[in-house]
Amino acid sequence: MAKKNADDGRQIVANNKKARHDYAILDTYEAGLALMGTEVKSLRDGKASLADAFATVDDGEVWLRSAHIPEYSHGTWTNHTARRTRKLLLNRKEIARLERALGSSGTTLVPLSLYFKDGRAKVEIALARGKQLHDKRQTLRERQDNLEAQREMQIRLKRGG
Repeated sequence: MAKKNADDGRQIVANNKKARHDYAILDTYEAGLALMGTEVKSLRDGKASLADAFATVDDGEVWLRSAHIPEYSHGTWTNHTARRTRKLLLNRKEIARLERALGSSGTTLVPLSLYFKDGRAKVEIALARGKQLHDKRQTLRERQDNLEAQREMQIRLKRGG
């Protein structure tokens, strides 16, 4: 079952945790997905993976590639293929902006999360640049420092000052 996010009405189906670790996020976009019926039913069951997924811009259209939405368990011969290429729905201005940005070297389109918003399947894609190994280490160090600071604050609050 998809997880409900109370603050913005999203039902999150899948997150790409490695994306924020491996890439520096430059800009994010929310795109609709052109799906088959069995894909929607499989997503409503909370099953999907964005681990190896990426997006491309071909001939003025944006495509989500290698996203894994497993076949629907109660599907018949009309069931979908698990890793098929799916069209992303963005307006022309956004697509043109993405094409220009992808023209520069080192940028790519990475899906961050897959979710339902107001009953419609959406994917959050990011224009990203790959991180170097030392950048990844720095990100991990910052995260560790923040966790330690939060723990320390919790301890001080419990002691009463």
